[in-house]
Amino acid sequence: MQLPLDDPRTEILQRTHDLLIAHFGRVIRPPEKRRSPEWTLVQGVIGARTKTIHSNRSADAMLAHFGSWEAVAAASEAELLPFLETATFPELMAERLKACLTEIVARRGKVDLRHLSNLPTDEAMAWLESLPGVARKVSAGVMNASTFNHRALVIDTNHRRVIQRMGLVPAKADTARAYDTLMPILPADWSAEDVDEHHLLVKRVGQRFCRPKEMRCGICPVRTECRTARNREI
Repeated sequence: MQLPLDDPRTEILQRTHDLLIAHFGRVIRPPEKRRSPEWTLVQGVIGARTKTIHSNRSADAMLAHFGSWEAVAAASEAELLPFLETATFPELMAERLKACLTEIVARRGKVDLRHLSNLPTDEAMAWLESLPGVARKVSAGVMNASTFNHRALVIDTNHRRVIQRMGLVPAKADTARAYDTLMPILPADWSAEDVDEHHLLVKRVGQRFCRPKEMRCGICPVRTECRTARNREI
């Protein structure tokens, strides 16, 4: 079903974005911080429920040690485990990473995702999500946060919790449904960089104000746009 052009949630998203910039300042990912899509994929696959700083270090350490992603794919799960000690589920992450990279090698001959840059974003994400261990958050991250720099909204657990409580997506929406709900109503003039910044800003709200078991609505910078905050004031 086609959404109306004047969906009120678009204005809510823009006001939310403006409020968060006023509160936190700009959060722009500099070009030198954008890594290759292959690195971004690896970091995403091993980063489930793990702090970003740890999964970043793990991805860097593996590439430095093995020398190429093909060599990582060829390594045994036991050989990968020492690089995943900070992961929440290291054995599972090793299994998923090896399966993912091995599948890419089987399809492409090497770990190379450059062909995705020539596809429409939705098609590229569907290709990524056909790989073992890759769901919507990771596929959007590869398309948006890497050097691809496509217009795709990354939604992690913190981000999803905030937009659910705000009433922008259904309360029980998973990441894929939340993505499918928000992408058509993002402000039309938002660039890929704006979409990336929006995720990073909303993620901060989830980390600092809108916690799983604690809602600090009274000091939240987007309380005026949040359904839950308004209901709690009644």
